[in-house]
Amino acid sequence: MPAPLKLMVATDFSERSDRALRRATLIAREVEAELSLIHVVDEDQPRRIVEAERNNALAILHEQVSTLREMDGVSCMSRVVIGTVFGGIVQATREESPAVLIIGPHRRQELRDLFMGTTAERTIREVSCPVLMTNGPPVAPYRKCVLTTDCSDGSRRALGAADSLGIAPGAISSLMYVFDAPVLRLAMSYTLSEHEKTDYLDDERREAMRHLVEFAAKLSIKQPTLIVRQDKSTPASEILAAAEEQSSDLIVVGTRGASGFTRLLLGSVAEEVLRRARCDVLAVPPGSLG
Repeated sequence: MPAPLKLMVATDFSERSDRALRRATLIAREVEAELSLIHVVDEDQPRRIVEAERNNALAILHEQVSTLREMDGVSCMSRVVIGTVFGGIVQATREESPAVLIIGPHRRQELRDLFMGTTAERTIREVSCPVLMTNGPPVAPYRKCVLTTDCSDGSRRALGAADSLGIAPGAISSLMYVFDAPVLRLAMSYTLSEHEKTDYLDDERREAMRHLVEFAAKLSIKQPTLIVRQDKSTPASEILAAAEEQSSDLIVVGTRGASGFTRLLLGSVAEEVLRRARCDVLAVPPGSLG
């Protein structure tokens, strides 16, 4: 019998973290997963304060675990890690190897984010497992999911990993590809008539759909709705617009591989989606599940 799915929830006991915990509980009940609650106490404080915060955190976690077990029927454990918020979460994922790390919504502090990046983005860059950012209200299991792709092998591996998690078993899936129309970006594009522009876009759209159909045939995902959209601003903006139009409650986006220089980068599309999405986002490294 296969081991149950392990979901790790990083919590600082804030309202944002409560949202992550509620979503994790919904998933755990639906797919019979185990929860692991992680709280990090900042080590850069006097020892007596660290110990006091650790003891307080243990008491809160004990109460949360008891509630989850008794009221929700969810298998659950917890631990406190001493370190930096970023480093403590990464350490916990390395030691426990969860299938998914679940975190609260992105805290938008634009000036700080611009120069330092958020804890969420730093964590997603470093951990090897998928990360679920819970932006939307966790009131029901996922109903509609947008799967994004650039039709690359890395994207195929990421979507395969996401599908194998099974965290949205009843959701209706759409597979989306954003295509470029480079001729229309050229300085000389004004020389084209409206009819020529329409014909050109139709050709590009048909070619994009052909690529998407071929890509979808290699996936194990059952009969997703195929969507192609022209990149009129940024790919992330098109993804977010499509998610809004379809009332999707989950977006799945692949990140760049975690090796060499690319380890420092999320990829502009994934980063923009994570920062701006109103619904939940599952960020999946290409090799996260093997």
